[in-house]
Amino acid sequence: MKKSKLAKILENHKKWIESSGEDGQRADLSGADLSEADLSGANLSKANLSRANLSGADLSRADLSKANLSKADLSRAYLWKTNLSGADLSRADLWIAYLSRADLSKADLSGAILWRSYLLGADLSGAYIPETIEEKTQ
Repeated sequence: MKKSKLAKILENHKKWIESSGEDGQRADLSGADLSEADLSGANLSKANLSRANLSGADLSRADLSKANLSKADLSRAYLWKTNLSGADLSRADLWIAYLSRADLSKADLSGAILWRSYLLGADLSGAYIPETIEEKTQ
């Protein structure tokens, strides 16, 4: 995805968040290729990122609270201090993801691939974690 298009989507989403849905538009990045993107500090709270390719992306300190990340590819993503509270990460690929000090409270991690994920200091309080996959199969 072109940086200019992504910037426009983020700007409209920010307006949507700040106006409680009265202005702007909720970000719909479902299926988008955002691999290696720098989204550090971005506010994508409540955004739709289902099936998005975020492999190798920098999402450090981003707000992804209550975002839909189901079936998203977050392999090798950098999620240091990222707010993922209440996010839907069901069946997401978090292979070798760096989640140190991330807030995963009340997140849905059912069926997520967590093989070799780095979770030191992550908040998993109230997270739904049945059937997580500890090994990645090719």
